[in-house]
Amino acid sequence: MIPKKTTFKFLCLLSVCILLASCAARKEHSLFNAPSDIVTDTIKQVYVVNDQGISDAYYKIKVNDQLAVRNLQNKEFGATAAANGNAIGNQTASGSINNTLSYLVDVDGTVNLPAIGKVEVSGLSRREAAIKIQDLYAKKLLRDPIIELSVVNLKVTLLGEFSKQGNFLLERENATLIDIIGEAGGISKTADPKTLKIIRGDRSRPEIIYVNLNDINSLASKKLVLQNNDIIVLQQTKSSALSEKLTSVNNIIQPLLVVVNLAVLIFTLTR
Repeated sequence: MIPKKTTFKFLCLLSVCILLASCAARKEHSLFNAPSDIVTDTIKQVYVVNDQGISDAYYKIKVNDQLAVRNLQNKEFGATAAANGNAIGNQTASGSINNTLSYLVDVDGTVNLPAIGKVEVSGLSRREAAIKIQDLYAKKLLRDPIIELSVVNLKVTLLGEFSKQGNFLLERENATLIDIIGEAGGISKTADPKTLKIIRGDRSRPEIIYVNLNDINSLASKKLVLQNNDIIVLQQTKSSALSEKLTSVNNIIQPLLVVVNLAVLIFTLTR
């Protein structure tokens, strides 16, 4: 009979091995690992590494942004199918997004628009740029225009345990983490809500924002207002990672056991 003390030690050792295996399995499956990821086991709300301060509440237009400009008073204004006599139709734009012409912000911070020419927009919010362009069109061409302006190349990337992964456009001002998670259909059943992280800014020394989605107080953080090119990563639970690992190992071991059993059977019959 095995002593109780020995059994207890064996169970403790087995538990430690399973725990280490689950940690290793999850790390093996996770993306963009950082030394600071250990905080996910203890994080209460939001924790920031390489804090670069609070970004502007409203996005500021930058060089190489693509601007879609449309006059809400005239639905043809800004459409790709506009006639040659139309204010937009006389010039070539930078591209087409969702059937609306888009215009590139040049290296000098200006955007070249039909009929009014170059307009300096770099450093302005979307609203400020729309009002500026609206005033210029009102003076030179259109009667009481209502200009709608959007930056069509702003995006974030979702990777890991979301219902949908990939690039998501930031289509409105002040889009938050919860807005994008909702757009992605929520998180998967195997997701660990404590492991969400946002990788932001300079890729050589990024700001990393860890978020515990279990705590409602996390939603109050201004860090969760998304910025262009944010990468949002969510890991699976340790138990899910371990289960996948064991399934993978089992798929390898099972055929080997069949071969070994067959060899033993043949050996036994031929003795």
